[in-house]
Amino acid sequence: MSSTLAGPLTDHCFTSVAHSGTPKGENITIAGVPTYLSAPQAPAASGVETVILYFSDVFGPFYINAQLVQDYYASQGFTVVGIDYFFGDPVHLHLNKPGFDRLTWRTKSVEQAKASVPKWVDGVKEMFGTNVNYCAVGFCFGAPYVFQVAATDMLSCAAVAHPTNLTEELLRASKVPLLFSCAETDSAFPAPFRRQVEDILVEKKATYYFQVFSGVSHGFGTRGDPEVETERWAKEECQRAMVGWFKRFTSSK
Repeated sequence: MSSTLAGPLTDHCFTSVAHSGTPKGENITIAGVPTYLSAPQAPAASGVETVILYFSDVFGPFYINAQLVQDYYASQGFTVVGIDYFFGDPVHLHLNKPGFDRLTWRTKSVEQAKASVPKWVDGVKEMFGTNVNYCAVGFCFGAPYVFQVAATDMLSCAAVAHPTNLTEELLRASKVPLLFSCAETDSAFPAPFRRQVEDILVEKKATYYFQVFSGVSHGFGTRGDPEVETERWAKEECQRAMVGWFKRFTSSK
């Protein structure tokens, strides 16, 4: 039986501070799945396009915070596609509703993701072809799907922030360089789990990078409070590191 390296969704997964900004992407459909597409303003410096597969947290790729993160990647020269495995039913539409059954919503969403991610990934490859680089990034709910794709030969590298539902089997199957962006306070991915992950990656002789931010909790990578300097800096540094990671493994290809 595969051991747990990141736990299930926790209360932190369902809290957010909405950020401000104007999204620049568009809503499209890939393989029948709603998708946020953010395109770069200029061609890639390497001359070869890089496509980022964005696997969102429970707030979905069309949540303002997620849109702004995807647009940031696009501003750095990447094409970004964010899968909406919630099919227009992200969690924030329900959080203030009396009697909202979070477990039922989560179960439904996981089943939708399991069914839609494989065909969506195939659709992305069909849309952009083989003469491009692919990377993947996932936050919270989206992390396991990053590892599913990382077990194939599609990606150049991958990155996750504050992951949930990660198993040893998924981690060991990964074939690509991995970045982990971590919070000091994270009941889903606490320090003992984080150290287990590092031990496995060392054993595998994998290429990896951990960053751990003090003073922040699970969700900081997309949902922290920009009015709190520690949270704002951690979120921005997390995203800068991910961009650097993507460029490192795609610029020479």
